[in-house]
Amino acid sequence: MKGFLGTWAGFPADLNLVIQLFMGVSLIAGTLLARAKRYVAHGVCQTAVVLLNLVMIAVFMAPSFGERVMPRLSTHLAKRHYAIATLHAALGTVAELLGIYILLAAGTNILPRSWRFTRWRLWMRIELILWWLVIFMGILTYYVWYAAPRSH
Repeated sequence: MKGFLGTWAGFPADLNLVIQLFMGVSLIAGTLLARAKRYVAHGVCQTAVVLLNLVMIAVFMAPSFGERVMPRLSTHLAKRHYAIATLHAALGTVAELLGIYILLAAGTNILPRSWRFTRWRLWMRIELILWWLVIFMGILTYYVWYAAPRSH
């Protein structure tokens, strides 16, 4: 045990997991802010989460995936460690890209008006559901890599 959650994970993996859970809760809080018609606070909350996640991907997740999964992916994809981590990475990439797109469409004038959503609530709900699916896949990835009983 190297991390603080009592598993085989190191400190960075434990820290990433805790921060990801905090961000998921923050997204729900941001949703509640929108329902209360506090749109500026909603936008700040959701933007902070998407940008923080971009940092977490760059600092923790992409390097770990690149070191531990990518070199063995072609021969180990059928193994649950690699399949789950790859699915998590793929869904996470989609969720992060959609989050960035929503931020650009809602919070800036960078995108042409014709590229912006017209059904904001639908797309934001899709993003929230997708994000939580990715969080659950991240928890599963963490469990399989660091907490599940190991077979010899």
